[in-house]
Amino acid sequence: MKKSVDNSKIKIGVVGLGPVGMILAVKLKDAGCDVAICDKDEFKLKKIREEGIVLENVFDSTTIFDKVYDSISEMRALDLDYLIFSLKTYQTLGAAKEAEVLNSDKISIISAQNGIDSEKIISSVFGESKTLRMVINYAGNLRAPNSVRVSFVTPPNYIGSIDDSRTKQAETFAAILNSIGFATEKLNSFDLVKSSWEKTILNSSLSALCGVGRLTMSEAMSDNDTLELIEQIINEGIDVAEKEKIRFPDDFVRKCMQYLRKGGDHFPSLAVDLINNRQTEIDYFNGKIVEYGKKHYVKTSLNLAFTNMVKAMTNKNVLARFPGVDGELNKIIISKGLVEKNKSSVFYKEQNCFLGIDLGSAFTKFTIIDEKGIPVFRYILQTMNKDRHSMKNILQAIHATFNISQSCATGYGRKHFTETDIVKTEINCAGAGVSEYFSGEKNIIDIGGEDIKIIHCGNDNNVANFYMNDKCAAGTGAFLEEISERAEINISDMSSLASNSDYDKELNSFCTVFAKTEIMNWVFDGMPRQDIARGIYISIANKVAKMRLYPNIPTYMIGGVIAHHPYLNKILSDKFNKEIKTVEQPQHIVSYGAALIARQTWLAQNSKEIIQKEVVIH
Repeated sequence: MKKSVDNSKIKIGVVGLGPVGMILAVKLKDAGCDVAICDKDEFKLKKIREEGIVLENVFDSTTIFDKVYDSISEMRALDLDYLIFSLKTYQTLGAAKEAEVLNSDKISIISAQNGIDSEKIISSVFGESKTLRMVINYAGNLRAPNSVRVSFVTPPNYIGSIDDSRTKQAETFAAILNSIGFATEKLNSFDLVKSSWEKTILNSSLSALCGVGRLTMSEAMSDNDTLELIEQIINEGIDVAEKEKIRFPDDFVRKCMQYLRKGGDHFPSLAVDLINNRQTEIDYFNGKIVEYGKKHYVKTSLNLAFTNMVKAMTNKNVLARFPGVDGELNKIIISKGLVEKNKSSVFYKEQNCFLGIDLGSAFTKFTIIDEKGIPVFRYILQTMNKDRHSMKNILQAIHATFNISQSCATGYGRKHFTETDIVKTEINCAGAGVSEYFSGEKNIIDIGGEDIKIIHCGNDNNVANFYMNDKCAAGTGAFLEEISERAEINISDMSSLASNSDYDKELNSFCTVFAKTEIMNWVFDGMPRQDIARGIYISIANKVAKMRLYPNIPTYMIGGVIAHHPYLNKILSDKFNKEIKTVEQPQHIVSYGAALIARQTWLAQNSKEIIQKEVVIH
């Protein structure tokens, strides 16, 4: 086929390197496009940089990529024509918001994700006029982090502009893939919706069943009793689709069964997630059929049953009930973090919960609150942890135990974290957390691992202004750790040691290098350790005193430093000649604020539905 455009001039970014994303990236590269790829899995990226992406079975190729990124924002300078999201639906919103920095007049955003309404996640950020949608008719399973066994390709794939405003861009993208024989058809918006329903009905007929039964597609399709079940699930989807004015031909069920028989020895993506006790996309598959069925008063008993089974298996963590490393690890994490140890996981599964994650430079803090805003779970993890699976393990335990309705990430690492629904700055989250306990105008002193912040909240509890120390880490948690190590003082003993001293001199230098030298002089001079500890605290207090603190209003301290160095509060109170209070759980107050913001966001999004339910009840 003759190319209508020079593919080498087309710049495409692919976000998410699961089987769908890797196969698509390779095919676009084969077509001659300038392709950049992005994923958060550092080990996967390392393998791809060293060995390329390997496709096996249906395709047999190894493709090297020169633009491999772990952050979407790194692609900002590429001036992309297309940005493709091939992520899980629950990861998409956070990634789309991170990708807003790439927005331009020419860029088109493509949702390469199956499921009903999955494209709406992207259009909520970039707008319908810029959003295209692909319906994927190929599949694969990972053999290695950088290797995919392509299970089947059932052409064509489909692509279209969801409001028909970018049909030219959809046509160009289809032509690119068609140029190397990867059959892709451009559809108008109406046919695109029909096609997405068709594919979702197909996925819903087998994905949950394969996950619950631990079956491959060929195994599921080889049993007559199972075939009857699959046909009934398909028919429920057809009944709901017809209420949405979507009509399928009379032989649609027969064609569906023919399509499904081509799946072979393949585990659907949702089944793989369920088997591995990961969060699934059931809400956009069988769950959407149930949702639209309720809208039109159409019974969807089998889709509802499988939706609830998948949620029950995921949420209540069936695997954790049996002996095994994963199950025992989940129990340990939850037991360590529960605020009320006597509450069971079933209790928290029966109500909406909200997760806040503060990704700090030194530690990552997790806080979960219930519907009333009361903390029910707290956990802390060293950010630079040698175990790269630790974050994944904690999130797995959280989602297995709590019904997380909304989540929010904050802190230094928030921009590189896509596992939450929203992101907010630590300034706003600190203000929200402290204001929940202490309403009105106030100062907040936040001494963290790498910086010192003074936050001023107005009478309305909103952040009015904030100030930060210079780029030097003097006076922060990192400074304290290095200085205490040089003074041979156990950092956990510093506060109690300082409380037994009346020493009133400080370090002359805030530069960590020079301060270490000065500390050594104190040690060589035989200065008692308690005097050294108090001298260090006085130095930090003087550092804070140089920053702006609004007079005549309450002042509160938060952060990991004050959590582990409570005597610093007295030093600062004396320095400012006023009472300074330390909030409860100061190290978790920012993640608590993030959880509160997640709750507020969820309530705002669901207020109309909640009111309608209350009216029905009354």
